[in-house]
Amino acid sequence: MDSLNQTVSPLRQRMLEDMRMRQLAPKTQSAYIRAVSRFGEFLGKSPHTASIEDLRRFQLPMVDAGTSPITLNATITGLTFLFDVTLDRKDAMAKMQSVRIPHKLPVVLSKEEVARLIAAVGHIKHQTALSVAYGTGLRVGEVVALKVGDIDSQRMTLRVQQGKGRKDRYAMLSPILLERLRVWWRVAHAQGKMLDGGWLFPGLDPLEALSTRQLNRAVHEAAAVAKIDKRVSMHSLRHAFATHLLEQKEDIRVIQVLLGHKRLDTTALYTQVATEILREVISPLETLRPS
Repeated sequence: MDSLNQTVSPLRQRMLEDMRMRQLAPKTQSAYIRAVSRFGEFLGKSPHTASIEDLRRFQLPMVDAGTSPITLNATITGLTFLFDVTLDRKDAMAKMQSVRIPHKLPVVLSKEEVARLIAAVGHIKHQTALSVAYGTGLRVGEVVALKVGDIDSQRMTLRVQQGKGRKDRYAMLSPILLERLRVWWRVAHAQGKMLDGGWLFPGLDPLEALSTRQLNRAVHEAAAVAKIDKRVSMHSLRHAFATHLLEQKEDIRVIQVLLGHKRLDTTALYTQVATEILREVISPLETLRPS
């Protein structure tokens, strides 16, 4: 450990401390460090010596190379933390410009496609996890973070601890989902794969949770088996959950709470893909009288 610490530059060490003081998520810290490392490689010297023009020159090649807007903005965010917080040089980022991210509608699976997808999963653990994702609208990271104690069969809720934004919330628990969870619990316990009070979806080592990568791989394999041509991921089940609730005439503010959205306009995106609602709208063409 001591030898590892000696290889960390004073600048990186200070930035790591600044991020730790602000309790940034591990993934966020890794992304910021990658951004600074990328800039350091471009610059050929320590980033703390960079000028405003150096930063501008760094962004141009990324834009010209077709770097995605999401990656560009993530890189700028990491560099902003370095110069604003760690180096206290807020003027350094004056020429760096974030990029507008194209607005794209999510690909939504039909109810029939969701049923085929879940049925095509070969392992009961993965199949149950997909049922949770669709039945509750949880993000994949929230699904794998569930523990057995998060299930409340009396109140018919699932407790989501420290979801996105480090906020706790409750998700709905339907009777069918509860029964599927009970079947999975019995199978996992019989095989010795689930610890009391442990992860609801453990990995190969019961002490560790199933990874999001494993679950996404299971979804892609199931989509191929089910012959679903749409681009499918675990997040597709969250999109389907919200869209299908909206098509069932559920209040959009209730859906907002279930999804854990901070802003209503984020949830309102699903009004643009709820095709059942569109079908019920009568076109003015239909009301025209023949002349």
